[in-house]
Amino acid sequence: MGILRADLSVSLDGYSAGRDQSREHPFGTGTGERLDRWMAGWMFDHGDDHRAEVDAVIGAGAYIMGRNMFTPGRGEWDLDWAGWWGEDPPYHGPVFVLTHHPRDPVPMEGGTTFHFVTEGIENALEQAQAAAGDRDVSVAGGATTLNEYLAAGHVDELRLHVGPFTLGQGTRVFDGVPPQEFRTTSVRYTPEVTHVTLHR
Repeated sequence: MGILRADLSVSLDGYSAGRDQSREHPFGTGTGERLDRWMAGWMFDHGDDHRAEVDAVIGAGAYIMGRNMFTPGRGEWDLDWAGWWGEDPPYHGPVFVLTHHPRDPVPMEGGTTFHFVTEGIENALEQAQAAAGDRDVSVAGGATTLNEYLAAGHVDELRLHVGPFTLGQGTRVFDGVPPQEFRTTSVRYTPEVTHVTLHR
């Protein structure tokens, strides 16, 4: 069995999204696409400057994400919505979406299938580990979902991609997470983002 790891793009003050996320403003109003500009649309603004980090983001055997990472919608599902990524999402494997509203799996091109889990974070982790086999499972976001797994003590490796700006409000990593100890295993900076890898 692999480890549970997580990637999250954050501002200098730790926010992974601003307020009032919507289809028109995926990262919240006033945020634009600054948080993920370093890997814009999986087709990089800066050539191969971040190739190793992007390959690592999409290199897991299975993924877990919160509903708000999949859609800004709330309540009952809009069944016409199949995520932000078009017909061929970058995951190319099973993705387990935490939600309170059941939905049938959504298969996509390239091997990605979104599964919708209503039984909580432990159940989602069990399903993802079974699907991943010997490979790692990745918490793909957002911060609220990551914080739940951090608080439960499940995250073995945390990779933060820190943009050189502040947001001042929104959803922040480590909110509600009890004190924890990590060791820094790598730091790499570019003008666009600083990549920090932490292990327990």
